[in-house]
Amino acid sequence: MEMNPLEQALHTARALVMADLAAGDVAEAGIVSLVEDAVTHRRWWVEQWPDGVAFVVGLVAQDVQDALLEQYGRWPLCPVCDAGDPHALDVEPELGPDPHWVCTKAAVAVAPVGSLSGILRR
Repeated sequence: MEMNPLEQALHTARALVMADLAAGDVAEAGIVSLVEDAVTHRRWWVEQWPDGVAFVVGLVAQDVQDALLEQYGRWPLCPVCDAGDPHALDVEPELGPDPHWVCTKAAVAVAPVGSLSGILRR
């Protein structure tokens, strides 16, 4: 039985964001709950705007990043910039397909969402 496009996109988003959290050693139970909350919220969002299904991965990543900032601190920290205050990577495009983690300070794409393994400092 094939999964519908919405469920497939949500499962993909969950898996990619979890991979990035695991890459930074921050995939604890409380943080996994934040991912589930983000996926639940985006399920409702895509049900309201079906054309937004291609944007789910980036939106879930941003939602988790925002929730982490409120409860735990900045994530993922930029592995590119060594000098200055530590800062988080951003997801770009903010609303578009093929989202990447980027350092806006250095203006470089660091990795696609889901591909931080081996890039993040632990």
